[in-house]
Amino acid sequence: MSKLAILGGDPVRTDPFPDWPRPTSALGDSVLKTLQNENWGVGSDAITRFEEAFAAFQDAKYCISTSSGTTALWVALKAAGVKAGDEVIIPAYTFIATASAVLMANAIPVFVDIDEKTLNIDPELIEAAITEKTKAIMPVHIAGNPADLDRICTIGKQHGIAIVEDAAQAHGAIWNGKKVGAIGLGGIFSFQTSKNMTAGEGGTIVTNDDDFKEACFSYHNCGRVSGGEWYEHQHLGGNFRLNALAASMLIPQLETIGTDMDLRDKNKKKLDEGLAQIDGIELLESYKQTTRSAHHLYIVKYKKEAFNGIHRNVFFKAMQAEGVYTFAGYSPLYREKLFVTDPEEYPWLKNQNYSSLSLPVTERICDDESAWLKQNHLLGNDNDIHDSAIIINSKLSHCTVSKNCHVENSELNNVIMLQGSKVLRQNIDNAIVGYDEVIESKRVEIIKN
Repeated sequence: MSKLAILGGDPVRTDPFPDWPRPTSALGDSVLKTLQNENWGVGSDAITRFEEAFAAFQDAKYCISTSSGTTALWVALKAAGVKAGDEVIIPAYTFIATASAVLMANAIPVFVDIDEKTLNIDPELIEAAITEKTKAIMPVHIAGNPADLDRICTIGKQHGIAIVEDAAQAHGAIWNGKKVGAIGLGGIFSFQTSKNMTAGEGGTIVTNDDDFKEACFSYHNCGRVSGGEWYEHQHLGGNFRLNALAASMLIPQLETIGTDMDLRDKNKKKLDEGLAQIDGIELLESYKQTTRSAHHLYIVKYKKEAFNGIHRNVFFKAMQAEGVYTFAGYSPLYREKLFVTDPEEYPWLKNQNYSSLSLPVTERICDDESAWLKQNHLLGNDNDIHDSAIIINSKLSHCTVSKNCHVENSELNNVIMLQGSKVLRQNIDNAIVGYDEVIESKRVEIIKN
């Protein structure tokens, strides 16, 4: 029985997981071409080529590229008709930009609890949140796993409410045979550094709706309209355009994202197979209509009861000491300072009492259960996946607690005593064999680059 690294033992791994973002020669060549031969901003062929290619990739008619995912959200909400004092229904479990974009539109975020099986907004709770002020519903495809778009779009149609998809993490995800993003009125994607496609920063909006596309164009381009004069401005828009160098970085990634998605699919399956055997680690589910998830994050639920009550923070510290960075992820959005302080800066929130809001599933997931691995873990080779599973399995499962170890917080002063499981380890060993040539070639590519 080996000693935990957090208690002075040797860590399972010291090698880093694959780097992300991942520079490639094709990416460098594309940027250099734009630097040398093209306009770097408005009118660049690189921007046009990217928008056309990304629209096709996401099964959409139109694509409007933006400076970030956050600005894409604001543009999409304004294009959907959201005005001052309107309400927008969003999940409480998501990145802050989902809510801040609503505030930036002078509108009111209405937080709804999540489905504990998928961590997406719970469609059964949406209708109760609808009022005469509701202008839009914005589901988030959390971790790249699609929300229940059939149910949500039906609710939107019944009530005449726009559905704007926050697909920031869901590049290439498929719902019932169709790529997400343009299933509702429109949807946004992010190209921030951590995303499955990245230009460091950037975003985009996709849609099949002609009017929505034109409105998005205007709001992201200083209020100009298509075919209008350069100094003619018909709306309060902003300069939220993507620059050509960022577009140049994204074009080659459309050639490789399919291979990356295949690798994430294979690695997630292997990791699921290993971790499914462990009491206290619960895997997330997808809705039956989900054809494919983007696997931007790998999230599981940690049940401390199965680990003799060991606090999740100890689990994280122990995982990190062994060489696998695991963390909690989001907090409930309505607990953020901007929602619980006096809303002098946001007078349209004065009647919103977010401090009294309690959404039990969101709070339990955030406070006690969620455990995240970043997407670069799913771009590794067989040894990377093996190590991630082994650390949770034979290093951290089936443990008992005694009082001898100082781990920062006084309530966490525990020693984790190991009782390894040869059976579980064998299950994981079996799960990672048989990687096909696609996986091996990807491993070689990662090493080369």
